[in-house]
Amino acid sequence: MTQYISILRGINVSGQKKIVMKELKSLYESLGFENVLTYIQSGNVIFDSDIDQVADIQKIIEDAIKTKYNFEVPVDIRTLNEFEKVLANLPFGEVDLEADGTKMLITFLSQQPDKSAVNRLMAYVKAPEKLVLGDKCIYLHCPNGYGKTKLSNVFIEKKLDVLATTRNLKSVNKLCELARW
Repeated sequence: MTQYISILRGINVSGQKKIVMKELKSLYESLGFENVLTYIQSGNVIFDSDIDQVADIQKIIEDAIKTKYNFEVPVDIRTLNEFEKVLANLPFGEVDLEADGTKMLITFLSQQPDKSAVNRLMAYVKAPEKLVLGDKCIYLHCPNGYGKTKLSNVFIEKKLDVLATTRNLKSVNKLCELARW
């Protein structure tokens, strides 16, 4: 069994694509996943599976959501080890999780973007914001708050032409803590 963390994109935002976490947990369990645990309402799920192809798991979950809820939801799935590597490679030095955990974000990307697209995106980064490309992710620091940046999830998706799902550092850190438990 491998432990995975899945993050669903764009559910329970402004009343759109509503999924109750208790129902999502049951859905994952009905698909044969074990030790299923959800975290907050944005669609974060920790689970174990003996399926070792992430693309297969992703398709199973996305198809099940479409069948049950009649809408599509992109799902990013990574192992706990991959999540921990994302945290270990955080490029912003020492971080006070309480003070900065919601101002530092990680945008998980469906694939590594084209470097020229990333270079074009960099033109929209306005000081004191910082944006650093990682391995299938973007590290974003918005000292003035994520709500005040142009670098939203949708904006990043459009500029890089990849699917993206953003979580703040506090959430990513908590998902790793829960998965290790």
